[in-house]
Amino acid sequence: MPKFHCLTAIVTGLGLLAGAGPTVAETGKGNAMITAALSGQPSAVIADDYRPAGYRIVVSQEVFVDGERAELSRYERLDGRNGGLGGEHFSTVIDEKGRLKGFARMDPDLAVGVLPSPEEARATAMLFLKAAAPDLLGTLQISWIAPHDEPLRVRHGDRSERLTLTGMKVKMRNTADGQWSWVIVGTDRKVMVFERDIVWVTFPGHRQTEQWLHDSWLAETGRLARSF
Repeated sequence: MPKFHCLTAIVTGLGLLAGAGPTVAETGKGNAMITAALSGQPSAVIADDYRPAGYRIVVSQEVFVDGERAELSRYERLDGRNGGLGGEHFSTVIDEKGRLKGFARMDPDLAVGVLPSPEEARATAMLFLKAAAPDLLGTLQISWIAPHDEPLRVRHGDRSERLTLTGMKVKMRNTADGQWSWVIVGTDRKVMVFERDIVWVTFPGHRQTEQWLHDSWLAETGRLARSF
């Protein structure tokens, strides 16, 4: 089981919401400790398989997901290209039991290419879940499969451009507890986004589970322990 270490740091420039739960700012020592704690865990191995080459960790932070502790790790390009919120990144959330709660792979290359068919996306999703979330396979029921867009900011000198990364989303409901999971397959036929155990409040309709993998939510709430 990963152990979360208390790192002492002064976090500046953050408008943390009241009741958001403790956060941990990045430090070189802390990153090494967290990496060591997670290494060898199945979740860490799976996440490493999807993390692009040439990335470095920029944030390691203890977070809370529906009241349970987890670890948010954010990686960005070594060369700094399109860094910061809204830009290129690979992020993971792993809970304190070592379970992969989700990851996001925001890569501009996914803005082009042909989408997988619903059948291809379903097959890719099931194969992925077999490795990343085998405990869900017996209770998940596919709700729908359809294209899904994710925004990405890229810079060209002093100018910024908004790209749209489109993947084929396989959305599934857990018949045991009513929670939601999904796998989004990119144009490269690999998983672009994975999230599990999402709690949805029916009335009024909104997502209850924190959105640690979504930069728009991080920017809006100020919960990321780094000022870019």
